[in-house]
Order: sequence, then structure tokens, then C-alpha cells
Amino acid sequence: YHILETYEAGIELVGTEVKSIRAGKVNLRDGYVLIRNNEAWLLNVHISPYNASGTYFNHDPRRPRKLLLHRKEINRLIGQVEQKGLTLIPLKMYFKDSWVKVTIGLCKGKKLHDKRETIKRRQDKREMARALKR
Repeated sequence: YHILETYEAGIELVGTEVKSIRAGKVNLRDGYVLIRNNEAWLLNVHISPYNASGTYFNHDPRRPRKLLLHRKEINRLIGQVEQKGLTLIPLKMYFKDSWVKVTIGLCKGKKLHDKRETIKRRQDKREMARALKR
């Protein structure tokens, strides 16, 4: 993806999710953001169940989570996603003081030749690093 803009959003979580995030048990790989009923939702992000609590009090690992953004930001995102065909993707999840924040990126999908070029650059960097090690 080509990242055009980034936004910082709060996220609505339950207690066991926060504990799992502190332990680093989060997978953002398949995640995306969807705007439904003028609210931003984080979907397909896997937060592993917290080990110390029992199964009864634990959370669903892939449940949709509400993102907390300002109304202006949501309206701007709605316009850009609908008109230009862009995608919202979570880039990183981190703590700011005691609050969990998510950086979401307004992204445009890469074309096939762009993907090939990126792979070629990555391979060249690896080969140069190997040559310098010797």
C-alpha cells in the first residue's frame, strides 16, 4: 500500500484486551477499518485471550472494536474512502500514557509493477547487507 495520510485514534476495549496488548499479543496483519453509521470500526484484528483470566471472563479475539475519532476526521475519511476508493488500514498499536492508541493509514493499493519493484528493492538491500558482512 501507498500511505497517503495517517490518523491517531483511540480504541474502545475491555480489560482483558488491554492486558493482552500490554503483553504484546496483537496481530494487525489482516486488519482494516470500516466506517459504518458514521462510526469507525476496527475489524479482523486479533487480540489473543488473556491467559491469567478464565475462559468465562475473556473476550472474543476477533470482535469488531470501535475507534474513537473526532467527527470532522470521520467525515473527511468517509469522503475520501467513498470517492477515491482508498482503504483504511491499522499501521501500529501503542500506549500513550495509559491509553491504547491505533495509528490508521489512508492507503491506496499498489499496482502489480509497484509490488515487483518493492520486492526487487528489498532483495537488493539484503544482498548489499550480505556483501558488507563478508
